[in-house]
Amino acid sequence: MTPQPPRPRAEAAGSTAPTRILDWEHPRVAELIRSVAGGHGAAHRDQLDTLRRAHGRIAATVRPVYSVQDERPVSDVLRRGRGSCSQRLAILEAVARATGVATRVRGLLVDGAFWHPRFPHLRRLVPEQVLLAWPEFHVHRPTAPWLPVSELFGGLEELSERRASGFTNAGAETLFEALSRTAVDWDGATACAADAVSCDLSAHVLADLGHFDSRDALFTHHGQTLCGPARWMAEPVLGRRSAGTRFPATQPG
Repeated sequence: MTPQPPRPRAEAAGSTAPTRILDWEHPRVAELIRSVAGGHGAAHRDQLDTLRRAHGRIAATVRPVYSVQDERPVSDVLRRGRGSCSQRLAILEAVARATGVATRVRGLLVDGAFWHPRFPHLRRLVPEQVLLAWPEFHVHRPTAPWLPVSELFGGLEELSERRASGFTNAGAETLFEALSRTAVDWDGATACAADAVSCDLSAHVLADLGHFDSRDALFTHHGQTLCGPARWMAEPVLGRRSAGTRFPATQPG
């Protein structure tokens, strides 16, 4: 994947409209919203509370796997009951849009070595760089209106001061779950005070591609991490492999 020049962030106004990936008008998304906000009550519930509840529901019901199909529609991820961190973040975005909260994404090129702890014997197969669509939500608050998903459960400083280690990408916990307990800082603004493991993940960021109105727009402009043939070959195996489990030196035949 060859990155294109970053787009000016001012161009990304975000939206509440459904997209091919964020197909929030699908009945499966409506069912998820009812489970976290009681039907139409989602529109009247506190925005952050609704998103936090949705995050917990997604974490509990959508099994984390190593899927490489970043453009898979949210409704299909819900049907399968499993998804990558990127796919589960997309579900959270769909819930936001369906309840009137505009979203956009920040495109980050992350060093593939960040995922090496999960693939100790298959590091050569991990791409050198991974395209990450990091969501932001337009919520009503006195400070900056765009809330990165990193701050859904509190400010980065607040999260970094909790008695919790940072995210190492080495254990059973995935990036999606880590958001609720620790700072996930791509900009180098924090460091976990209670542990030697830092919350600062900025050293893994190879490039900031700016903001896009949707993850659809990001992937259209920059492509997915793997090319089509590579995704076709990898998905049958990775798409069912539970995230947090390491790959052994040899796979069963």
